[in-house]
Amino acid sequence: MTQAIPAKRDVVFISKGTPEDDDFVLWLAPRLEAQGYKTFADVLTLEPGDRWRREITETLQSRAAKMLICCRDVTLAKAGVQEEIGIASDLVKELKDSRFIIPLRLEKYKKLFGIGELQYINFENRWAEGLAELLEALENQGVPRDCNEVAINPNWENYKSRHAIRIENAPERLTSNWLRIAEIPDTIRYFQPSGAISHQAMHQECRDMRFPAEIYLRGFFSFCTLDEINASLGHVGRFSLAAEMPLMSFIESGAESPAIGRREAANMIVSMFRQAWESYCRELGLLEYRYSQVPGFHASDAQMPIGKKLRWGTQGENRSSMLRNKAQGKVWQFGVTAAPGFWPFPHFRLKSRVLFAEANGDKAGPVFEDKDLQHRFRRRVCKGWRNKQWHGRLMAFLELLSGDQAFVRLPLAAEAFVKLDAAPLLFTSPVTTVLPDLLADEDEEPDDETLGNARYEEDEE
Repeated sequence: MTQAIPAKRDVVFISKGTPEDDDFVLWLAPRLEAQGYKTFADVLTLEPGDRWRREITETLQSRAAKMLICCRDVTLAKAGVQEEIGIASDLVKELKDSRFIIPLRLEKYKKLFGIGELQYINFENRWAEGLAELLEALENQGVPRDCNEVAINPNWENYKSRHAIRIENAPERLTSNWLRIAEIPDTIRYFQPSGAISHQAMHQECRDMRFPAEIYLRGFFSFCTLDEINASLGHVGRFSLAAEMPLMSFIESGAESPAIGRREAANMIVSMFRQAWESYCRELGLLEYRYSQVPGFHASDAQMPIGKKLRWGTQGENRSSMLRNKAQGKVWQFGVTAAPGFWPFPHFRLKSRVLFAEANGDKAGPVFEDKDLQHRFRRRVCKGWRNKQWHGRLMAFLELLSGDQAFVRLPLAAEAFVKLDAAPLLFTSPVTTVLPDLLADEDEEPDDETLGNARYEEDEE
């Protein structure tokens, strides 16, 4: 009787989710092959007609020297990935290799039975550094490779090419998410107390002032006049004007008295502009929500009923978009976060946000506080939005902010403002892509499942 020869274990098996991990695997696999390793990932290893699940299982059970697993919650929730973890866990015992499974952290993820206690290699925002650590781990753990016959499968690149978007050598006009800062105050002032005061009280009053102020050394920077400062902080003590300097010079070079470097001066002005933005949005009554580092502001019941379109457009444009509506039993509310910057020119960079709340009749109920839940709702509801819909919502939101004016004026003092263009910057790309533009200008809300169908969804419930 002939005995079957066991297959050689020389394959680095990559367990992944589709399509979330495809880009990462298409990047990682050829780099491993360039180091002499054989790789397997179902993104292209399976030929048409293969019994794909059987092929994956046999490769993992019989040929894998290690299993790399792409770790993020959406990947680990997939049934196929969990099945592969189960098979690999059995192989850990069979091969007596406690490091058979190597988690690759692509995002923060919840611990999962079978891999929860394993040390991961961190690829989050650092693919190159993660690769270096992975290669070192494979080397140290003796995973077979052949440096003399390196073979990189050309289908990794072919796969990317097939799914790539063709570039055409023609200019295209595009809309950015930047608002140009059109005007800023000429000067900034530095105030110091004239006599003995409670510095703790001064700090608190500067935080509570209507206009932005930044504590520095024994005093603070502000755009207010001396009379405004003494009127606002008179109960704390008397203040004198210690320095007044040109604002652009302060941003670009800092100052000698008080001594402050360029970077710290620029960061201080960024902080004051951001404070002015936040105060402006609060005074409009926008819904504030704290994201990881900065607050976002969203259209609320006070500005925009659910399901109503807001008109926007200039120079003959007649467009409209929704900022709030119901989808899948929840209320979504469009908004933005904003970040001031000075390079390469003064601007505010906006980031579109969508916030979900419970539906309470025709109103929005409490916002879902669970950030993971917010993330899942965004993936589920917003995946059908096209670029034109995102663009329309941003333009409608700017219309809400500006009140049909050409500029948004953020108060820095009673008579000092940051003046922003109410329309985002346009720029021209030297190339364009061949993408069908199926939406007419008046078709910004065509997705009946997620948009523009609040009454239908209510009837369904």
